[in-house]
Amino acid sequence: MQTFALICIFAVNIIAMPSRPTLSSIAKSLRLSISTVSRALDDHPRISPETKAKVMAKAKEMHFVKNPAARHLRSNKTQNIGVILPNIKEEFFFQAFSGIEDFFEPIDYHLMVNQSHDNYEREQEIARKMLDKRIDGLLVSVAVKTNHYGHFKAFEKYGIPIVFFDRVPRNYPCNKVFNDNALGATKLIEFLIQMGLKRIALINGPGNLHVAHERLNGFLSAMVKHNLPSDNRYVKTSNLSLIETQNCMRQLLELENRPQAVITFNDYVAMHAITFCRQRGIKDIYFVSFANLEITKIMDNPPIASIEQFPYSLGQTAATLLFKKMEERDCSNYETFEIPTEIKIYSSNL
Repeated sequence: MQTFALICIFAVNIIAMPSRPTLSSIAKSLRLSISTVSRALDDHPRISPETKAKVMAKAKEMHFVKNPAARHLRSNKTQNIGVILPNIKEEFFFQAFSGIEDFFEPIDYHLMVNQSHDNYEREQEIARKMLDKRIDGLLVSVAVKTNHYGHFKAFEKYGIPIVFFDRVPRNYPCNKVFNDNALGATKLIEFLIQMGLKRIALINGPGNLHVAHERLNGFLSAMVKHNLPSDNRYVKTSNLSLIETQNCMRQLLELENRPQAVITFNDYVAMHAITFCRQRGIKDIYFVSFANLEITKIMDNPPIASIEQFPYSLGQTAATLLFKKMEERDCSNYETFEIPTEIKIYSSNL
């Protein structure tokens, strides 16, 4: 009898205990959907300020406390974003990453950053590990030697969107953010033509990269447009290493009519090519490049002009597109964005 009485008292106490407020209880009291309440509490831009104010007031009144773990389970999100870069110590990629970081940090996402060091096998392994962690989205600038993209296909099977930026794949359907590289190459050609130069060479990047393909197209189109000879011997392809850049420059110097000017893939390639020439006492070749990095300002012999690629804006745009794809939960509707470039002229004198 005594035991029965205790059970009854315990049951009454449980019934009398106030239930913990939930999204559902807030939604019911305001006659809103649970998704609207959830978004209002997360300060989603699609929810009006008036609705947000009502939801926040009701949540405070009901002493509602968000449960991050429950939210992640409910939405099947980890709040983690994967980022794969060739080399973060390169100024260009560091600035691009800053743009990515400044976008995601205020909205409570964590960035998992890895470097491929331009190694295809390492890039594959990084992608596999990130897939195992079930990230919500992936941002990638591919390695120099990446020719196949099967290691990224698996992400789409799990509904994880990918946005490639700067070094984006060629002939592979995907979301892409890159510069208008063809126009950038055209601007450099026209700048050199205005200086009276006609024999212009190109030290380009690997052909599997969209960026290299577009720069070559811009280079050849501009040469034809201005009735300049587009001799294949003046176009060299490099893996962007110091040794290969030196080999490309050596071949150009061995030509019977060596170039008057050289367009390089980026400022680092320009630095290596210029140093190679200076060590041999050659000072009558003009160099122009892409990226417009701070390093050019401390070089003894910088390129005379460089194409500003706005890496911070590139990173921000890539991050914005990825967030949009994550919200849409649609990995099949691919989008492409081109970031305009601008020529920066340092000097037209050697």
